[in-house]
Amino acid sequence: MKQSKSLKRTVERVIQTIFLLLGLATVGSVLLITVYIIISGIPAIREIGLVDFLFGKKWASTATPPSYGILPFILTSVYGTGGAILLGVPVGFLTAVYLSKVAPKRVKEIVSEAVSLLAGIPSVVYGLVGMLVLVPAIRSVFGVPDGASLLAAIIVLSVMILPSIVKVSITALDAVPEEYEQASLALGATKMETWFRVSVPAAKSGIAAAIVLGVGRAIGEAMAVMMVSGNVPNMPELFQSVRFLTTAVASEMSYSSGLQRQALFSIALVLYLFILLINAVFNMLLKGGKKQ
Repeated sequence: MKQSKSLKRTVERVIQTIFLLLGLATVGSVLLITVYIIISGIPAIREIGLVDFLFGKKWASTATPPSYGILPFILTSVYGTGGAILLGVPVGFLTAVYLSKVAPKRVKEIVSEAVSLLAGIPSVVYGLVGMLVLVPAIRSVFGVPDGASLLAAIIVLSVMILPSIVKVSITALDAVPEEYEQASLALGATKMETWFRVSVPAAKSGIAAAIVLGVGRAIGEAMAVMMVSGNVPNMPELFQSVRFLTTAVASEMSYSSGLQRQALFSIALVLYLFILLINAVFNMLLKGGKKQ
């Protein structure tokens, strides 16, 4: 009996050690990536100048003399991500509420499988469909010379973030104890009031995590956006070809060298800080909501 207990304790310690090592490896990987991006990105910012780099309106890395202003990329990423959130988050959130609280079991299973399939589609397929279907449709409907634009990128991104928002939000809503809803209904609240005033606030942290995952995918997407946005370093306009921070790095890294390559690492650093800022803002909002 004592040998059995001793063996169990040994196994538990081994498993705990493995989990600890895996956790440390994850944290170490993030730290290594952070240090590498900072070391690689700072030299170009020093040489170009922080103000000229962040607020310059012209990017011409192969011109003579070259220009390294990334303000068009920053604004395009902000507008594109914001537009995708405005379109995708309400649709994904309401879909999750419907599937979790309203839909029959069979319908929930079918739609959930479809959403999972949507999550498994490669980015290049989204870009290909957008390039062959969406871009010509925008050109035809709005009468613009080229449908490859910020609008096309926003629509594609809003579709791509749906699976993350729907799946995680459903998990969060399903985890809300039934007693919460039963107590609300017993007090005279309608089902609609119960869903949106009891279940949704109780699942708020999970829904916020879903939105963060969606925003992370929208910000970090490159291939699909490159195929439908035109990939031209213009100041952002809805029906004009634009270039995002991610596509700026992806489109030039293969042939870059010297200061140009360092500037691309600086763009990656800005993108990294941008994502950290968004996560920090969401965490602050969640903590504020919990205090209230």
